[in-house]
Amino acid sequence: MIRNVVVGVSGGVDSAVSAHLLRERGFNVLGIFMRNWDEMDEVGRCTGEADLKDAEWACRRLGVELRTVNYVREYWTAVFSQFLDDYQQGLTPNPDILCNRHIKFDLFHKHALENLGYDAVATGHYARSSLGNFLEAANPEKEARLLIPTDTFKDQTFFLAGIPRHSLQRTMFPLGDLRKSQVKQLATEIGLQRLANKKESTGICFVGKRNFKEFIREYITSKRGPFVDIDSGEVVGHHEGIHQWTVGQRCRLSSYLQPYFVAKKGAPASSSSSNTIYVAAGHDHPALLSTRIHIDPPNWLCAESQRRLAAMGSLRCRFRFQHTKPLVGCQLTICQEQNFQVELDAPLRAITPGQYAVFYDDTACLGSARILSADPLKKSKASKQTQVRSLVS
Repeated sequence: MIRNVVVGVSGGVDSAVSAHLLRERGFNVLGIFMRNWDEMDEVGRCTGEADLKDAEWACRRLGVELRTVNYVREYWTAVFSQFLDDYQQGLTPNPDILCNRHIKFDLFHKHALENLGYDAVATGHYARSSLGNFLEAANPEKEARLLIPTDTFKDQTFFLAGIPRHSLQRTMFPLGDLRKSQVKQLATEIGLQRLANKKESTGICFVGKRNFKEFIREYITSKRGPFVDIDSGEVVGHHEGIHQWTVGQRCRLSSYLQPYFVAKKGAPASSSSSNTIYVAAGHDHPALLSTRIHIDPPNWLCAESQRRLAAMGSLRCRFRFQHTKPLVGCQLTICQEQNFQVELDAPLRAITPGQYAVFYDDTACLGSARILSADPLKKSKASKQTQVRSLVS
């Protein structure tokens, strides 16, 4: 029977209300604040210390003990170093997915269950568990599935799609059946209005409020290269480094009337295309649209889907690569030599290598895979462009 629960307390309203709900249900609750980024290195520009003070204040009001753990070194190795390596390779990473996989649902999870001997971990994510959000139906023989929450606008299953499947067996999602508005209202009712009114953190935590290009220059040396028109091969401008640009981004080139957008980036290895950014004229140019995507082997959160794909060679499901975008039907296929390919029902714009393909059925997140490349839409299929507007707008 689950009685003792560790809750990851971030200093925000969601984790604080999660701790409150656990206490209301009679669990013995321990709060833990994770230090993942070295604030001293950022000259006070990171909000980590302020978040810790908010976490301490909330736990005092809730009557919950709060401890801290330091994962700064591990975060640098597993998340931030990978983030920098990807940008140097011309990729666009997702540090939130990496942090959940390597820090919150690996190191933190093991610390709570193995080192501290607690029964389960709870988080303030908007997600649901098939075993019940408070593990009411916890059964070692029954597989936990990661379900879409009631508040589909706040759905955070996208960012949890890379976590180890076994971690779901002992993870609670107290907010899974609540909407954000209800969480804020409850926070106000229990005396946590300070957190209810706190502005939500968005973007990459270690970048903070700084301009991203200025931030990345601190870690990656700029290397000048050409913008090349993908149709004509003409050099239409120059950039200060492929790490400062991502697929789909508009390039404001003053010499040209038509808007140019990044279509792909040249490999950093020594070659004729090294450090070249290929640009396409027009927001919905075929070079920016794709229906076929190549991915790494998926991280499966649903064993049944993994078995079905292995047995049949293909799997019908739904796809997204940005958490705010609508789901699109797709066919996931195993090709030769364990290569995986995704065929979309309709073209999507700016599918970006380094980002993640996340797969769903009607109710659950099935898993995810890192995107290796996306084939541009052939010009003969350009008539399909009209389908994309409802999906990317």
